[in-house]
Amino acid sequence: MRRASVLLFTCHDLGRHLGCYGHQTVRSPALDALADAGVKLDNAFCTAPQCSPSRASLHTGRYPHAAGVLGLAHPPFDWRLPPRERHLAQMLKEHGYATALVGMQHLISHGQSEELGYERVLPVAPALEAAEGAVRLLQDLAAGDRPYYLEVGFEEPHRPYDFGGAQPDDSRGVEVPPYLPDCPEAQRDMAAFQGAIRAMDAGVGRVLTGLRSLGLEADTWVVFTADHGAALPRAKGTLYDPGIEVPLLMHWPARGLGGGRSYGDLVSNVDVVPTMLEGLGLPLPDDLHGRSFWPLLQDVPYRPRAEVYAEKTFHTSYEPMRGVRTVGHKYIVNFEVSTAVDVPADVRESPVYPQLITEFSRVRGHVELYDLTTDPGERTNTAGRPAMAEVEADLRRRLLRWMRETQDPLLHGPVASPYYHEALRRLGP
Repeated sequence: MRRASVLLFTCHDLGRHLGCYGHQTVRSPALDALADAGVKLDNAFCTAPQCSPSRASLHTGRYPHAAGVLGLAHPPFDWRLPPRERHLAQMLKEHGYATALVGMQHLISHGQSEELGYERVLPVAPALEAAEGAVRLLQDLAAGDRPYYLEVGFEEPHRPYDFGGAQPDDSRGVEVPPYLPDCPEAQRDMAAFQGAIRAMDAGVGRVLTGLRSLGLEADTWVVFTADHGAALPRAKGTLYDPGIEVPLLMHWPARGLGGGRSYGDLVSNVDVVPTMLEGLGLPLPDDLHGRSFWPLLQDVPYRPRAEVYAEKTFHTSYEPMRGVRTVGHKYIVNFEVSTAVDVPADVRESPVYPQLITEFSRVRGHVELYDLTTDPGERTNTAGRPAMAEVEADLRRRLLRWMRETQDPLLHGPVASPYYHEALRRLGP
């Protein structure tokens, strides 16, 4: 009897904007059905609010600064995943899995995807086209005698939202997040966002239908997640909750991951690799930073996380910050002077962004501390207040301990990018 197989879905810039996470104007029937049939993690967060660093944690079980991915894996910075790091596809391939990728991975150049451990690769394509390619791969993989790891990486709902011809969707109205002004520009932007989500969801539904029709559903571990928060002002690119919140859905009938259960425990996407390896009965490498929440999924005694950590070093420019989030508080340290909110280039495409320039242009403080119970929108910085001194000191100790344990390079001074080293090389001897 061969081992269980794995079907991992990822997508861009979603946050938790799905019906099953309470966003009732979003049409996501396939993912809502997956949540109803499987398990849903309600408090899942990523380690970084931008694509490549977050995906590095998702696929290696290590924090971005330790995995060597401190920014995006394309020019001008080219923070590609170093060859020394072991990707989940490589780990599973070493244990006899057939491995395949459809679409986005964003850890190295797409033409080099095989270096990450994928044996077969299909290019990025609109959601339904990618889904059809995934179903064809499933047919081939099912005919083999090896368990498979198939990853389907959707481009949607990355901006521009009309990728593949996706149309705005306001059929249920629109929900403007509380951190944006509720204005016509925001409503128009959210309708386009919802249309891209609907297109992505249709792709997920097509793959899951193919999985069932091939008789593979019972013993395939299905996982769905996103890289980070939505590409909206004050979300993507920030360590505020809208920047680091992600969905995490799982379904695996043969091992009891079903029944529409929800878990409110804090989990991080750095925990996904150790969880999957434990669930598959495979050994865990010694250098993983994440911790398995497999016992939680099996409803056996489990010590939940007390906090999750997040970081940002490079995105549009050098923007070093580190943060720790508990159930009740968020603590962020900013290592360079900058504007209150860094806004990535694609987020500036939002028609609502011009209305927020004045708010975002003030100088941020070195330290930010938020009481998430009374201030879930993270608007009132309580750092330095006597009433918060004990909380601030505790979170400062936790963050510093984490940075030391994971050998964060920021502890030794500013971090130079690959762009800097290339410029230095061009200066010559």
